[in-house]
Amino acid sequence: MIPSIAMKSKLVLSISLMLFSFSNEILAQTLDQEAATKEGRIVVYGTTIPNVMAPIHNGFEKKYRVKVDYWRASATAVVDRAITEWRAGKPGFDVLFAINGTIALLKRENALAKFTAPAAAKFPAHLKDKDGVLTAFRHTPVSILYNTELVKPADLPKNFDDLLNPKWQGKIAMPDPSRHTSTAQFLWNMQKVKGEKWMDYARALAKQKPFLLESFAPVPTALVKGEAQLGITYAQYITQVKGPLSHVVFDKVLTDSTDLALSAKAAAPNAAKLYIDYLCTADAQKIIADSGDFPIAPGIYPNLKDAERVVAHAVFMENPSDEQFTKLKEDFRKIFLTQ
Repeated sequence: MIPSIAMKSKLVLSISLMLFSFSNEILAQTLDQEAATKEGRIVVYGTTIPNVMAPIHNGFEKKYRVKVDYWRASATAVVDRAITEWRAGKPGFDVLFAINGTIALLKRENALAKFTAPAAAKFPAHLKDKDGVLTAFRHTPVSILYNTELVKPADLPKNFDDLLNPKWQGKIAMPDPSRHTSTAQFLWNMQKVKGEKWMDYARALAKQKPFLLESFAPVPTALVKGEAQLGITYAQYITQVKGPLSHVVFDKVLTDSTDLALSAKAAAPNAAKLYIDYLCTADAQKIIADSGDFPIAPGIYPNLKDAERVVAHAVFMENPSDEQFTKLKEDFRKIFLTQ
């Protein structure tokens, strides 16, 4: 049977689309070190404290001769600033990283460009963005930290329900979920622990009159100062904040990936791509682990008590929609701020 002209046309069009898609994928992965060095400078917005990022930035600057201007804030503040700048037509960042739950808000603004980091090729498939926009390079388990001088080992909570014991009333520090997007996401994902009764759990936790802070970062400091005895915050702060800190590992440890993204209007796109790729290399992943963070690369663990148990019990969180986030914050304002 001889193909018709229409069939031939469809075949040519199909092949052309495949080649176009393939060429775009190759383009998205292209790294041009010479062009990056000429750009000379990138602006990065991120959520990791500067002293932890310093050795990574030093290594990157030495290798590629590109200066990194780094601005750090909570995930909520980072994404809020980026969205505000984007809507004003003046995005100030080349690269941005934050937990997946908040950076997804910026992705939905179409403010991020497609880029696939070659160094991330062997990262777990379930953490790879299906759209090729976000690149996970670490994850942030939410743990229960405690002041080892104020809490005896025998008194430690063994599960989430133990946090509701009356003895902990007024002694738990956590971010304010009506303001902090990541904590709103954390409580919403308690569905993975408590099922349909997750909101009942949130209400019971609010009745414990927790010491509410602006984000996860100040929680360990509050513990060290004795302003609280237990804290809901990131596990890595045990090694990153000086003081008598440790943590307990429950059967399920809710965690979220921290994702890198390239600005759709990056002033230094080549240097930005190199930066994203560099954070996924074995060298940078080892530095991340040495700082107490949990890298994405398999088999690399931080020097943290029970780090392998944390990873083994990790349950990756899902993301509420924009509308759900708005409602969650309204609900949590009523629940946590009217006790």
